[in-house]
Amino acid sequence: MDMQIDTVAAPDANWVKDGTTESFDTDVVKASADRLVLVDLWAPWCGPCKQLGPLLEKVVNSAGGAVTMVKVDIDQNPQIAQALRVQSIPAVFAFKNGQPVDGFMGAVPESKIKEFIEKNMDGSIGPSPVEAGLESGVEAFEADNIEGALTAFAEVLELDPENVDAKAHLSRVYIKLGETEAAQSLLEEIQETHKDNANVSAAVAALSLALNAADEGELAPLMKQIDGNPDDLDARFELAKGLIGNESYEDGGAQLIEIIKRDREWNENAARAELLKMFEALGQMHEITQNFRGQLSSVLFS
Repeated sequence: MDMQIDTVAAPDANWVKDGTTESFDTDVVKASADRLVLVDLWAPWCGPCKQLGPLLEKVVNSAGGAVTMVKVDIDQNPQIAQALRVQSIPAVFAFKNGQPVDGFMGAVPESKIKEFIEKNMDGSIGPSPVEAGLESGVEAFEADNIEGALTAFAEVLELDPENVDAKAHLSRVYIKLGETEAAQSLLEEIQETHKDNANVSAAVAALSLALNAADEGELAPLMKQIDGNPDDLDARFELAKGLIGNESYEDGGAQLIEIIKRDREWNENAARAELLKMFEALGQMHEITQNFRGQLSSVLFS
């Protein structure tokens, strides 16, 4: 049975050390009797080693002592590389009970490192600090705890400055705070190269909706105009966008459904497109999304 390993460690804990030929028996062979030990074989001239090393350290340290790692510079300690019959670096070996039991060569992503460790320790090391931070931020955002979400995503970006999901979520926080320019600037950094990322797409949709926000003074005349002429679909569409931009999703969605009922293909399906944009911003499993998706299907297929 897999077991969840407690990953809570002291803030200054470091489960990574440099190894030598002389210390190998103590740090690796004997130590692996108590816990999984990774051996990272690297060299200063190795480019992929510089990519892999920090990821290894991050995952190992996040495991809170369930696994340790010994870094071995093969230029300084060629005997170890020879003993392990290493043909190229970076090379990583997993030691258990004094013996190498698994390994891989080359740079791999963080997710693969985590899979490798969990496979060889027969358990889960739990989420990394980045994963935990993202989860915490999303939970705070969904609970309308904007300050908590802001803090969580900022902390993730301190750990991983290029994390696309954190940037996308942070842009949603900026939108909530009314800082649409900051959100737009952040999204412009990532939108082109990560446009297929679901969180980026949702943030872009949310920003587009938020830019249509209107105050009561702008919406009241539109409501009056529609009362006088229910078939004024231009006014109804502007009202819908303003309502949704103000996060009055149910009222705005109802106006869009009404447009589709009156003219399914009005303005090249603009009402349907706006409704789908709202679905993307809210999320496909959101209660409002599911409600209006049902209404949309009923209208289109009736």
